[in-house]
Amino acid sequence: MSRKHILYVVLAVIVGGIICIIFVNMFLKPPDLDRPDLDIFYKETETKSLQHPDRQVIHLYFADKDNSFLISEERSLFLSSDPSKSGPAESGKQIIEALIHGPEKGLMQTIPGAAKLRALYVTQDGTAYVDLTVAVKEQHPGGVNSELLTIYSIVNSLILNISEINAVKILIGGSESLTLAGHIDLSSPLYANMLLIR
Repeated sequence: MSRKHILYVVLAVIVGGIICIIFVNMFLKPPDLDRPDLDIFYKETETKSLQHPDRQVIHLYFADKDNSFLISEERSLFLSSDPSKSGPAESGKQIIEALIHGPEKGLMQTIPGAAKLRALYVTQDGTAYVDLTVAVKEQHPGGVNSELLTIYSIVNSLILNISEINAVKILIGGSESLTLAGHIDLSSPLYANMLLIR
Protein backbone atom coordinates (compact mmCIF):
# COMPACT_ATOMS: atom_id res chain seq x y z
CA MET A 1 0.00 0.00 0.00
CA SER A 2 1.38 3.40 -1.02
CA ARG A 3 1.99 6.31 1.29
CA LYS A 4 -0.87 8.16 -0.42
CA HIS A 5 -3.37 5.37 0.38
CA ILE A 6 -2.25 5.24 4.02
CA LEU A 7 -2.79 9.00 4.29
CA TYR A 8 -6.34 8.62 2.89
CA VAL A 9 -7.14 5.85 5.39
CA VAL A 10 -5.84 7.94 8.32
CA LEU A 11 -7.85 10.97 7.16
CA ALA A 12 -10.96 8.80 6.75
CA VAL A 13 -10.56 7.46 10.32
CA ILE A 14 -10.10 10.99 11.72
CA VAL A 15 -13.11 12.37 9.83
CA GLY A 16 -15.19 9.35 10.90
CA GLY A 17 -14.20 9.92 14.53
CA ILE A 18 -15.16 13.61 14.35
CA ILE A 19 -18.53 12.71 12.83
CA CYS A 20 -19.13 10.16 15.63
CA ILE A 21 -18.32 12.73 18.33
CA ILE A 22 -20.66 15.29 16.74
CA PHE A 23 -23.43 12.66 16.48
CA VAL A 24 -23.05 11.64 20.12
CA ASN A 25 -23.12 15.27 21.31
CA MET A 26 -26.17 16.12 19.23
CA PHE A 27 -28.37 13.08 19.68
CA LEU A 28 -27.21 11.11 22.70
CA LYS A 29 -26.47 14.02 25.01
CA PRO A 30 -28.27 13.87 28.39
CA PRO A 31 -31.17 16.34 28.73
CA ASP A 32 -30.37 19.88 29.77
CA LEU A 33 -31.78 19.98 33.29
CA ASP A 34 -31.80 23.78 33.31
CA ARG A 35 -34.35 24.00 30.51
CA PRO A 36 -37.62 25.62 31.75
CA ASP A 37 -39.81 23.16 29.81
CA LEU A 38 -38.10 20.28 31.60
CA ASP A 39 -38.57 22.04 34.95
CA ILE A 40 -42.33 21.97 34.35
CA PHE A 41 -42.15 18.27 33.46
CA TYR A 42 -40.17 17.35 36.58
CA LYS A 43 -42.45 19.46 38.83
CA GLU A 44 -45.53 17.77 37.40
CA THR A 45 -43.96 14.34 37.91
CA GLU A 46 -42.99 15.21 41.48
CA THR A 47 -46.52 16.51 42.21
CA LYS A 48 -48.08 13.34 40.85
CA SER A 49 -45.83 11.19 43.03
CA LEU A 50 -46.85 13.21 46.12
CA GLN A 51 -50.54 12.71 45.41
CA HIS A 52 -50.81 9.44 47.28
CA PRO A 53 -53.72 7.34 46.01
CA ASP A 54 -54.59 6.44 49.62
CA ARG A 55 -55.18 10.02 50.71
CA GLN A 56 -58.69 11.40 51.13
CA VAL A 57 -59.73 15.03 51.50
CA ILE A 58 -62.18 15.50 54.38
CA HIS A 59 -63.88 18.41 56.16
CA LEU A 60 -63.62 18.76 59.93
CA TYR A 61 -66.15 20.98 61.70
CA PHE A 62 -64.89 23.46 64.29
CA ALA A 63 -66.57 26.44 65.98
CA ASP A 64 -66.33 29.94 64.53
CA LYS A 65 -64.72 32.72 66.57
CA ASP A 66 -68.09 33.73 68.06
CA ASN A 67 -68.81 30.14 69.12
CA SER A 68 -72.11 30.32 67.23
CA PHE A 69 -71.74 28.00 64.24
CA LEU A 70 -69.60 25.24 62.79
CA ILE A 71 -67.21 25.96 59.93
CA SER A 72 -65.41 23.27 57.96
CA GLU A 73 -61.66 23.00 57.74
CA GLU A 74 -60.22 20.89 54.94
CA ARG A 75 -57.73 18.18 55.81
CA SER A 76 -56.10 15.23 54.07
CA LEU A 77 -56.32 11.82 55.72
CA PHE A 78 -54.06 8.90 54.96
CA LEU A 79 -56.09 5.74 54.46
CA SER A 80 -54.11 2.58 55.06
CA SER A 81 -54.09 -0.10 52.36
CA ASP A 82 -53.93 -2.72 55.14
CA PRO A 83 -57.49 -4.16 55.41
CA SER A 84 -57.13 -4.50 59.20
CA LYS A 85 -56.37 -0.76 59.45
CA SER A 86 -58.91 0.58 56.97
CA GLY A 87 -62.66 1.02 56.81
CA PRO A 88 -65.17 3.44 58.34
CA ALA A 89 -64.12 2.85 61.96
CA GLU A 90 -60.43 3.56 61.24
CA SER A 91 -61.31 6.68 59.24
CA GLY A 92 -63.62 7.74 62.07
CA LYS A 93 -60.81 7.38 64.63
CA GLN A 94 -58.56 9.63 62.54
CA ILE A 95 -61.33 12.22 62.27
CA ILE A 96 -62.01 12.28 66.04
CA GLU A 97 -58.31 12.47 66.86
CA ALA A 98 -57.93 15.37 64.42
CA LEU A 99 -60.88 17.14 66.07
CA ILE A 100 -59.29 16.68 69.50
CA HIS A 101 -55.99 18.02 68.17
CA GLY A 102 -57.87 21.15 67.11
CA PRO A 103 -58.11 23.51 64.15
CA GLU A 104 -55.19 24.82 62.10
CA LYS A 105 -56.74 27.91 60.49
CA GLY A 106 -58.01 30.25 63.20
CA LEU A 107 -61.21 28.44 64.18
CA MET A 108 -62.11 27.40 67.75
CA GLN A 109 -61.55 23.97 69.27
CA THR A 110 -64.77 22.12 70.09
CA ILE A 111 -63.42 19.15 72.07
CA PRO A 112 -61.25 19.76 75.16
CA GLY A 113 -57.62 18.97 74.38
CA ALA A 114 -57.37 16.75 77.47
CA ALA A 115 -60.01 14.38 76.06
CA LYS A 116 -58.95 11.13 74.39
CA LEU A 117 -60.71 8.69 72.14
CA ARG A 118 -61.14 5.39 73.99
CA ALA A 119 -62.81 3.49 71.14
CA LEU A 120 -64.85 3.90 67.98
CA TYR A 121 -66.79 1.24 66.16
CA VAL A 122 -69.48 1.21 63.48
CA THR A 123 -72.43 -1.19 63.54
CA GLN A 124 -73.96 -2.81 60.47
CA ASP A 125 -76.86 -0.36 60.54
CA GLY A 126 -74.39 2.55 60.13
CA THR A 127 -74.34 3.84 63.73
CA ALA A 128 -70.92 4.97 64.95
CA TYR A 129 -70.28 4.59 68.68
CA VAL A 130 -67.73 7.15 69.83
CA ASP A 131 -66.33 6.52 73.31
CA LEU A 132 -64.43 9.48 74.79
CA THR A 133 -62.62 9.76 78.12
CA VAL A 134 -64.36 11.59 80.99
CA ALA A 135 -62.12 14.62 80.34
CA VAL A 136 -64.51 15.59 77.53
CA LYS A 137 -67.12 16.20 80.25
CA GLU A 138 -64.90 17.39 83.09
CA GLN A 139 -62.95 19.91 80.99
CA HIS A 140 -65.89 21.16 78.94
CA PRO A 141 -66.51 24.94 79.29
CA GLY A 142 -70.27 24.41 79.60
CA GLY A 143 -73.14 26.40 78.13
CA VAL A 144 -75.84 25.26 75.75
CA ASN A 145 -74.17 26.57 72.59
CA SER A 146 -70.71 25.19 73.41
CA GLU A 147 -72.22 21.81 74.20
CA LEU A 148 -74.23 21.85 70.97
CA LEU A 149 -71.15 22.69 68.88
CA THR A 150 -69.02 20.03 70.60
CA ILE A 151 -71.59 17.33 69.92
CA TYR A 152 -72.29 18.30 66.30
CA SER A 153 -68.63 18.87 65.57
CA ILE A 154 -68.27 15.13 66.19
CA VAL A 155 -71.55 14.06 64.58
CA ASN A 156 -71.24 16.18 61.42
CA SER A 157 -67.54 15.42 60.91
CA LEU A 158 -68.24 11.67 60.95
CA ILE A 159 -71.50 11.53 59.00
CA LEU A 160 -70.61 14.07 56.31
CA ASN A 161 -67.23 12.45 55.57
CA ILE A 162 -67.89 8.73 55.91
CA SER A 163 -70.70 7.36 53.75
CA GLU A 164 -71.03 4.21 55.87
CA ILE A 165 -71.97 6.28 58.95
CA ASN A 166 -75.49 7.73 59.20
CA ALA A 167 -75.86 8.22 62.97
CA VAL A 168 -73.53 8.77 65.95
CA LYS A 169 -73.90 7.65 69.58
CA ILE A 170 -71.55 9.39 72.01
CA LEU A 171 -70.34 7.47 75.06
CA ILE A 172 -68.28 8.90 77.91
CA GLY A 173 -65.82 6.77 79.86
CA GLY A 174 -67.22 3.57 78.36
CA SER A 175 -70.79 4.27 79.47
CA GLU A 176 -73.89 6.00 78.21
CA SER A 177 -74.32 9.55 79.45
CA LEU A 178 -77.57 11.52 79.48
CA THR A 179 -75.79 14.74 78.50
CA LEU A 180 -72.32 16.10 77.90
CA ALA A 181 -72.68 19.28 79.96
CA GLY A 182 -76.25 19.22 81.20
CA HIS A 183 -78.27 20.33 78.16
CA ILE A 184 -78.19 18.14 75.03
CA ASP A 185 -79.74 14.66 75.20
CA LEU A 186 -77.20 11.95 74.37
CA SER A 187 -79.43 8.97 75.17
CA SER A 188 -80.12 8.23 71.47
CA PRO A 189 -77.98 8.25 68.32
CA LEU A 190 -77.73 11.68 66.68
CA TYR A 191 -77.94 12.70 63.01
CA ALA A 192 -76.16 15.45 61.08
CA ASN A 193 -77.35 18.98 61.76
CA MET A 194 -76.81 21.12 58.67
CA LEU A 195 -78.37 24.21 60.25
CA LEU A 196 -75.31 24.66 62.47
CA ILE A 197 -72.91 24.84 59.50
CA ARG A 198 -71.84 28.15 57.97
